Amino acid sequence: MKALFRFMGNLLSIILPLSILFVGAMFQSDFVSGFLLFSFLPIALYQLGMLFYRVGGWNVRRILSRNRIRAGESISIKLNIQRRIGFPLSYCKIEEVFPFSLQKIDTREAKYHYLNNPNRLHVERTSKRIVFPGFKREFEIPYDIQKLPRGIHQLQAIRIRTGDMFGFIKKEHVFQVTDSLIVYPNERPICLQEPNNTIAQGSLSSHALHFKNINIASGSREYIPGDKFSWIDWKQTASKNKIMTKEFEQEKSVDTVVILDSCYDHAMNHLAFEAAVEVTTSLIETLHRQSVTAGLLTVDKEIHYFPKQHHDVRNHLAQIHPNGKRPFANLLKEASMTMKSPPSLWIVTNNLNEALGQTLKELKQRSTSIALFLVQPSAMIYQRDYQRIDRLHGYGIEVRLISEKQLVKNPIEVNGI
Repeated sequence: MKALFRFMGNLLSIILPLSILFVGAMFQSDFVSGFLLFSFLPIALYQLGMLFYRVGGWNVRRILSRNRIRAGESISIKLNIQRRIGFPLSYCKIEEVFPFSLQKIDTREAKYHYLNNPNRLHVERTSKRIVFPGFKREFEIPYDIQKLPRGIHQLQAIRIRTGDMFGFIKKEHVFQVTDSLIVYPNERPICLQEPNNTIAQGSLSSHALHFKNINIASGSREYIPGDKFSWIDWKQTASKNKIMTKEFEQEKSVDTVVILDSCYDHAMNHLAFEAAVEVTTSLIETLHRQSVTAGLLTVDKEIHYFPKQHHDVRNHLAQIHPNGKRPFANLLKEASMTMKSPPSLWIVTNNLNEALGQTLKELKQRSTSIALFLVQPSAMIYQRDYQRIDRLHGYGIEVRLISEKQLVKNPIEVNGI
């Protein structure tokens, strides 16, 4: 109804002054009245044409330079606009309508400086361009989207505004143009440094995490942070002018399942969860490069298990978000019951509570090795957390504490405690 009233008002604003000038020219029949009539006539005709011109009939499409990237990267986009009639337009405002999922930025490891204040990363992302198409029937508008956050984002709408040169008539239309953009978690090198051996109750306990047992060199590959100095192949390094390390045949493979806690908690730090996803991705990639068979298990309101499907793992980690109301400890216990021969378990979580500690104690009786990666801001790690960690050490469970001190570094250096 408002659109109809606006249309009638615009039409009246054109016809009324034109009628007045026409009547004046007919009755006075002098040079001034005729000059005013014929001077206003082209303007009136243009405004009438603009009033009836249909912007919604344009063909608008979005061209992405790529639609699969890593978090923190940028993409280039071109908006291609085609129209059938080259009606002269004095200006055209084009705006990309961004979804809520893109109203934050990802600065890779630098974002973890704000791990205690994640709201600093929220922004009002806009992209507006003004072009002067004139009589052109086709034109393009390029722009970039920078520092993209992890997720599957749906770009769905493009808003276009135009009007006459005097600003009396304004046109606006929102084009529904859908494109999907998949942003995978940022994968970084991660160094798992062996903690110092500790003496507890008169016995020596070592909680080192070993990727694989090695024996005979079978080839060479590029150096990966975390490789031992003794593995360097000096001949290949000299010939290829880059550091190469030896590859070894495995005496036996170690099956490892990386478990991500993605259960929702009203007090959780969402940037810490992003860090947990990034650590999970980095762990899986590191294990994969070390030729260790590794699977992924994510636990929220549903349990998703990926034994080896690398592509499915990346897509799943790109879109995972905290959800579900049941405690992680209970769901982890249920998930472990489905494992016929429990492998080595690497658990990544943002919350270490008493229930989880009890579940890990029970799991340790069935699994040969358990490691817990606790991702939390340093300001949220309390004395009770250290007490729980000490108890887990007593059960033979390795605990790795990851805070902003480790996350801002590249590679991530994770020390045992």
